[in-house]
Formats: sequence, C-alpha cells, structure tokens
Amino acid sequence: MFAVYAAEPNRDDPLASLRVGDRPDPVAPDGWVKVAVRAASLNMHDLWTLRGVGIKPDQFPMILGCDGAGVLEDGTEVVLHSVIGDPSWSGEETLDPRRTLLTEKHQGTFADHVVVPARNALPKPAGLSFAEGACMGTAWLTAYRMLFVKSGLRPGQTMLVQGASGGVSTALIQLGRAAGFRVWVTGRSEEKRALATSLGAHAVFESGARLPERVDAVFETVGKATWSHSMKALKPGGIVVISGATSGDASAAELQRLFFLQLRVVGSTMGTREELADLMAFCDLNDLKPQIGTELPFEEAEKGFQAMLDGETAGKIVFTR
Repeated sequence: MFAVYAAEPNRDDPLASLRVGDRPDPVAPDGWVKVAVRAASLNMHDLWTLRGVGIKPDQFPMILGCDGAGVLEDGTEVVLHSVIGDPSWSGEETLDPRRTLLTEKHQGTFADHVVVPARNALPKPAGLSFAEGACMGTAWLTAYRMLFVKSGLRPGQTMLVQGASGGVSTALIQLGRAAGFRVWVTGRSEEKRALATSLGAHAVFESGARLPERVDAVFETVGKATWSHSMKALKPGGIVVISGATSGDASAAELQRLFFLQLRVVGSTMGTREELADLMAFCDLNDLKPQIGTELPFEEAEKGFQAMLDGETAGKIVFTR
C-alpha cells in the first residue's frame, strides 16, 4: 500500500529520512479494526520520529502520522484516538506508563490503511469533514485537556496563549473564545497575530511584550523562548499549563517568583478517549472548525514537513487522499 514513512532515524537532517512509497498492508489483530485513511494531520511528533526521538532504531521503517480520520470496513466514518494503552491498565490512559502513540510502537496514519484498537476509532460527527476530523485526535485534544481539564479557569477569566499559529495554539484560541474566556495571544509576526485575531482572540501582542495586566492562566507549548514571559505574565495564584517545549527546555525555573506569588505549573499530555468524544461534541454544538493552514495530497507530504520544520504554520497541516 502507499505510505509516507521514516526509513531510519536522522537527528541532524530529519527530512533526509522521509520516504514516500510502498509498505505492507496491515492486518488487524483480534480486537483491532482496519481503517481506510481519508485524511491525517501533521504533528511535531512526526518530526521527532524522523529524528529518532521516542522510538528505537530497530522499529524503523515506521509509517508516520499520529492521528487521522477515515472509514471502517463496514462504512462507518471515524476519527482516531492515537493514545494506545496497555491492555492490563485500568486507569486513565494518559497516566499508563506503558502507553504509546501511533508511530512509537505501531505504524501510523500516513498510509492507505491503519489498524488501531476498536475503542480508538470514534464516530466522526457529520458536521466535520475528514480533514477537520483529522485535526481532533492530537492538537485539538491536547488543547481541550489543557483548557477544560487542567487549567481550572472559569468563563470570564483571562488566558494567554504563547504562540499564535501552531495547531494546539489555534485550537486553544477557538476553544477559549467559544467557552467564554478572554483570550490573549502572543505571536512572532504581524501575520501570525492577524491569524489569532481572525480566530477570535480578544487581543494580540508581540512575543515577549509587556501586557496591560496579568492573566489568570498561560498556555505554553513553546518552552525556553517564552517561559520567563509566561511566569511574569501570571497573577498571584495563577497557573501555567504546559504541553510542549518546541524551543527547548527553560533555562531557569524562576523558583523565587513561583513560590512567592504561589504560582502553579501543571503538565498536560494528550487526552483520553472520553475527552476526545466530549471535544467533538463541543465542536459540533458550537459549530467550531479547526483552522487548517495547509492541505496537501499525501504524495506532497515533504512540503508539509518542510513548512513545519521552518515554523511556517497557520493552523494545522493536513494530508488527504
């Protein structure tokens, strides 16, 4: 079958490992289902896979793609939940020490077909296209959990999103606006700030700019480049929710500010199957559509990878069949 895959790990030149070609068609074991992929979205995790982060060398070649949307063999249209837990685990899957994502142990969604546990294929709302559904399972689910499960914010409070144009950031803007929060956003360029405004941000600022007042919560996916600004932006007792560090680990934790102002720092990773179902219901009720910045055929996947590597995003990058 056709697939976009990583041939081997390459830490210094990840795109040199990217291949577009044939891979074996998967067979679904007992309790799993085979999905004909119609669309799949690109995530930073796919670049990490190309670099060999979180995957052993003997697991290559690996079909890329953490999430997607498609059709079961009986015709049911589905959105995929990419967190695959250990069968013996009975708690929340994001806390399962043996959990994996697609592309870490199991082949991913950038292919004609993918196999997943039956519980990981959720019915796609009719109001979402396949391309829009393909954005739900990673970026939008991560944003939903950060905002509604981890932050403790109440409608009317002020949230700051660091970074205006990535998949998680654009989802946070749209979800926050729909939920009744005052949404502030920072962005590196006028173009990225304009995108945030078009998605519903109440105010936008240059990266690192002094804010008119401190905020109740900061949502972090950037890390080192924005961490100090995030800590300075919080009200006493405020919270920063972090789900990524694309610019690297923070060089200083700013512990004096942390304890003196009684700030809270909370980590957040992906989300549960139930949260994904709730997210899709919330989007359906509020007529929310993911911001898709670039849509490409799978055959042109390298263009999407290069755009993500260069930081030239304006929402999600989606590949379609």
